Amino acid sequence: MKISSIALLGGSLLAVCTAAAHHGFGTFAMNEDIELSGTITKLDFVNPHSWVHFEVIGESGEIESWRCELRSATTLRRSGWTPEMFAAGTRIRIEGSPDRIDPRACYVSTLYFDDGTSLDRYGQRIPARVTDERPARLPSGEPNFAGDWAQEQLVMTDPRGRDGTLVPLSVAPEFEPGAVPEGQREIPGARGTPEAEVVRDPLARPPARSVVDLTAAGSAEMERLAAIPRIERSCEPGSIVSDWGGEPVNRIEQSADTITLAYGRHGRVRTIHLGVRQHPADIEPSWSGHSIGWWEGDVLVVDTIGFEPGTLAGTTPHSERLHVIERFMLDPSMMALKREFSADDPLYFKEPHRGSVTMYLSPVPYDPEPCEDLTPIAPPQ
Repeated sequence: MKISSIALLGGSLLAVCTAAAHHGFGTFAMNEDIELSGTITKLDFVNPHSWVHFEVIGESGEIESWRCELRSATTLRRSGWTPEMFAAGTRIRIEGSPDRIDPRACYVSTLYFDDGTSLDRYGQRIPARVTDERPARLPSGEPNFAGDWAQEQLVMTDPRGRDGTLVPLSVAPEFEPGAVPEGQREIPGARGTPEAEVVRDPLARPPARSVVDLTAAGSAEMERLAAIPRIERSCEPGSIVSDWGGEPVNRIEQSADTITLAYGRHGRVRTIHLGVRQHPADIEPSWSGHSIGWWEGDVLVVDTIGFEPGTLAGTTPHSERLHVIERFMLDPSMMALKREFSADDPLYFKEPHRGSVTMYLSPVPYDPEPCEDLTPIAPPQ
């Protein structure tokens, strides 16, 4: 077992990439190196982060139980990683960074297996995109939306996941390890950043940030949500706006009368009723609301109301008066499915929140993984 420190590196503070805000280093000391060798005992293949457990022979000859953090089960599966790679009894060597709270935990940068193979944290074992051709339209003539879809993965410019920033997987080879594209900055907390020296409290309240200007009532509800410790909210569902993007693989099934959207996060299923222009009067409030849709040429327009109160994205709240309009469009040349949305809530929002997400056919099938936040919160007793 070997632990060493490196000097804090200087760096200019550029504008923060929006995508980088979704990446964090928890309580890991990213300015320090750790190297461990041992035998795997089990794997927690879960979201938001997976953990590999293994036994190490300590300096005094005693057996020490360690666990080290990997990326989420969803992103590992999308990168071709499988639980079978971490079968109990497998010999493994890990290079990474130690945890400040749990003395027997670490952040994985690179894995070395006994068969001579190795994998960096952001290593890809399967193609990022599906290349097989498929019909662009159904026999009835509508665009073919059916299939398993996912947003392009974001990976760090340092494949070991130690420094740099996040970029789309398709352009990652264009950058030197740890490079920061113009107009971005290193992820706060990455190796060499000032934030890497800050000891973070894993139970601290998350910052209250909204994706839209809020009314007084909306601001009060956001402050209430932000006061809940992050670890207590990390496995809570989002909304039909936020859960359609991000890491998970989502599924669309399409018929003449309905389209169903199965969300990889939490496995929730939503039905869009086609050819209907009016919602029923007796909607039972739910996470997904009540959706009606119609075709405008090749564009699917979806209108949804009837929500139970929740969060639109992060700690941005929405009330039961949320109203979402979506437009789905298929680019068959790229096998890209674009969704534009407008979300309005007259009780909480001063103005509608608008945006878009583009999905691609996924090389791995829809399969929601369990969520269990196993972040260390106190030293073992």
